[in-house]
Amino acid sequence: MKSESAPRRAQFFRGNRLNFALALGASLLTAGLNLLIARVLQQMIDAVSGVPGAPGLGELALDIGLIFLLIAAVKALEYYAKPRFLERAMRQYKDRAFELLTQKSIAAFSGEDSAVYLSAFSNDAASVERGCLDGLFSLASNAVLALGALVMMLAYSPLLTVISCAFFALPIAASLAAGDRVERAERTVSDLNGALTASLRDSLGGFSVIKSFKAEAAMAALFARGNAGVERAKCRKRRLVTFIGALGSLAGVTAQLGVFFVGAWLALSGRGITPGVLIVFITLTAYVITPISEFPEQLAAMKAGLALTGKLSAALSANVRGGGALPARLGQGIELRHVSFGYEPGCEVLHDITASFRPGECCAVVGASGSGKSTLLRLLMASHADYSGEIRLGECELREIKSESLYDLVSVIEQDVFLFNASIRDNITMFSPFPEAEVERAIELSGLSALVAERGGDYLCGENGSGLSGGEGQRVSIARSLLRRSEVLLVDEATAALDAATAYQVTDSILSLEGMTRILVTHSLDAALLRRCDRILALRGGRIVESGTFDELMSCRGYFYSLYTVSQ
Repeated sequence: MKSESAPRRAQFFRGNRLNFALALGASLLTAGLNLLIARVLQQMIDAVSGVPGAPGLGELALDIGLIFLLIAAVKALEYYAKPRFLERAMRQYKDRAFELLTQKSIAAFSGEDSAVYLSAFSNDAASVERGCLDGLFSLASNAVLALGALVMMLAYSPLLTVISCAFFALPIAASLAAGDRVERAERTVSDLNGALTASLRDSLGGFSVIKSFKAEAAMAALFARGNAGVERAKCRKRRLVTFIGALGSLAGVTAQLGVFFVGAWLALSGRGITPGVLIVFITLTAYVITPISEFPEQLAAMKAGLALTGKLSAALSANVRGGGALPARLGQGIELRHVSFGYEPGCEVLHDITASFRPGECCAVVGASGSGKSTLLRLLMASHADYSGEIRLGECELREIKSESLYDLVSVIEQDVFLFNASIRDNITMFSPFPEAEVERAIELSGLSALVAERGGDYLCGENGSGLSGGEGQRVSIARSLLRRSEVLLVDEATAALDAATAYQVTDSILSLEGMTRILVTHSLDAALLRRCDRILALRGGRIVESGTFDELMSCRGYFYSLYTVSQ
């Protein structure tokens, strides 16, 4: 965990060390100024009390003026450096984390809960900033303040310092009693926040379904349970922090009163304790006790923040796909050799699939619901690696291929097309630079020319493509594949949610593509379109039961014939 999360935390300081040094210097100088103020306070009290050798009021006035200027300079430095450090640290940390997230393969990401990442980039990020980064300055400042106060106390009265240290045992004991409880509480809050985020995401994603089935009350109750769990966990954490703070405060007050009592006794006994020294001892005692009493909470918050960075690092490092590269072109097509697969152990969805797809071939995959059609396409897209048998792209086995290399040659069009709330052109290019002629070619071949002519390439598609029809969204997906010049196009029920006329037009556009291997999973058995396919694979119960052209399969009067007849 530590070796994985350390590179992530290094992003806090990359190109940011000067800002960190200046901000840390401002925090340490603030602690030093507090000690200087305590020293001037002691001299002022001794001067007012008439202690021999005390400085005059004029000298003290100059000291106060100097302190004022130093405070202004230090706070100006902090005003400049600390916000800059925190802004750049968190920006780089989240940017790097998101970059690593996008490097995960489809197989790795599909088996994970996206709520972990949603929580990591929102609630957890705030805890990391507050505990790890901001807390680091407080810890450093408090450490300098406490050590400096001890040195000054020793200089004023070694005897009273030794007696004071005995009282310091109380807040130290309170610190040790805290242990790792706050860290565990913070992690619990993070986990429950992730679950609540997942529930909220599902509720918003299925809003129309919830309304149509009148499940508002049930979903509200489900959200309320998750929300109550989060708030109860946060309440327990707050109580723990309050309890630890109360222990520290109680121990601190006891120590201060004890030091004041002993100091007063020493002053009355003529042990060289002046009124100024006695008062400043109380101040210095607070400078020692306050950091000690705050230490458990600050350390726990820092450890909790580090634990959250470790949690994100573990998620980002899990199941990252490796492997080699594919050749620039697939000379030998795609071949499946005795492939079997199941989502659960002992429950196969595909059984002993053997098939080949020649370069440039158009193949339709048909079958009843649950026959394994979409699962077959997911395997070709490397969504799962735990299959038996072989899937070869050219001369390479799929599990040995890098994701980046695979996605250079393979594109997928699914029923639900993801569209950004950006222009049509940006959704086609996916925000990457392409020659204008290439973009225009993709628009024309995908059948988007009329839409672009009517609305313009800068027309905003809306959130998740709400400004486009289903068919227009599918054509944008086709244009993406054309623009990338993918050699293999996997089409998974792309027209399932479209009306018959639009579905025909979209499928016609796909079948008209040349020089591209096309594998279409379809529920629509239109004779005119299926006749244009080079081959049809009929799946039944996870097995290929028939293979051939439309006319060949119809003449056999087998399973495909039955499917087609029923569909008509």
